[in-house]
Amino acid sequence: MKIAIHWFRRDLRFDDNVALHHAVNSQYPVLPLFIFDTNILQKLANKNDARVDFIYQQLQKLHQYLLERGSRLLVKIGDPITIWQELVSTFDIAAVYTNRDYEPYAQSRDRKIYAFLQQQSIIFKGYKDHVIFEKHEVVKKDGTPYTVFTPYSKVWKKRYAANPPISYTSNYTSAQFYNCAPEPIPSLQAIGFVPSNQHFPSAHIDEKKLVEYKTTREFPAQHGTTRISVHLRFGTISIRRMAAIGAKQSTTWLNELIWRDFYQAILYHFPHSVTQAFKPQYQNIPWINNPIHFKHWCAGTTGYPMVDAGMRELNATGFMHNRVRMVTASFLTKHLLIDWRWGERYFAQKLLDFELASNVGGWQWAASTGCDAAPYFRIFNPESQRQKFDKQYQYIKKWVPEFGTDAYPAPIVVHKTARLRAIEVFKTTLNKAKEAAKTS
Repeated sequence: MKIAIHWFRRDLRFDDNVALHHAVNSQYPVLPLFIFDTNILQKLANKNDARVDFIYQQLQKLHQYLLERGSRLLVKIGDPITIWQELVSTFDIAAVYTNRDYEPYAQSRDRKIYAFLQQQSIIFKGYKDHVIFEKHEVVKKDGTPYTVFTPYSKVWKKRYAANPPISYTSNYTSAQFYNCAPEPIPSLQAIGFVPSNQHFPSAHIDEKKLVEYKTTREFPAQHGTTRISVHLRFGTISIRRMAAIGAKQSTTWLNELIWRDFYQAILYHFPHSVTQAFKPQYQNIPWINNPIHFKHWCAGTTGYPMVDAGMRELNATGFMHNRVRMVTASFLTKHLLIDWRWGERYFAQKLLDFELASNVGGWQWAASTGCDAAPYFRIFNPESQRQKFDKQYQYIKKWVPEFGTDAYPAPIVVHKTARLRAIEVFKTTLNKAKEAAKTS
């Protein structure tokens, strides 16, 4: 029997899944597939990684849904190209359906698999699913990509208003899936990980909360944000449904979704920005990279309570409030003059909602090295930020209980001195780059 395969990646849901919709409406029964990619997993030193646990829990739900329809979720572990070679020898595959991913590794992987499947005369179809607009859909009139958010967002909103994307329901039947004997999916331990016991936020959105989002989102002690970023990251909810809610309830919240699209576009058009300064004039900043300072930053023992509270929240929960993300990132790159890539990697290890495009984009913004970034002389004062956004110390007291006692450490740097040092370093770097450009 010829079959189609839907390859789940960062779209772990049945509702409003573009590639799955097209797969089940093909002339072939669909066998859903998920691959635990060992090229990715082997980089995760923590075998208690909550993100793998989150994926696994969602796969169990998908598998149960399919069992009820006489099918199953095929879960494989290994190198994707090797697994596809095995699948082609096991099944008579007519077509493969999947949703596109714009990260450099994913692009490279998919090109290899496309070439392999083409050799086997198997169609490989990719669809847009985890963004509203992709690739060249929101670009300047001359076809070049936007590198500044505001004009990008204006075109994005204009396009969205003119032609909002459609959503697909998941009223699937048994006849649309490949009928096969039920089989359990591999255990989490078989994949090489253990349960994390992590509490994951709900995918449910309180639309009433969005009405107040503009005023409540800046205060880390309040529950003023949706906490759905982990669900957007792994595609357990639909970005199209979220954008529709945002357009109806909160333009401020919708703007956050547009930032997400913007950073995905930047990653697609400028993949070098993952490891290099987006602005080449900042490529040669003489970072100090003091390992002891970095250790204090990671542990939340810098002597700056807003920074320390954020880092401790991250270490304990895998989450950090967006306002505090900016404060902690600014502190690392400006006060401590530690390379933004060190911070980006640490967040990548810890964040439940880690997404390469947004993480790199956010870090380069804070470090003033990225597109549409904060100017180098904009340096957050952690104490001023605390006074604005945690005036009653509610957030700080929750995460830094020893604050205000002798047990709390003294600041590892002096704000005024560190600020002036950072401005001088960035200014000198910029001037050197300008001089080099003149002589080249």
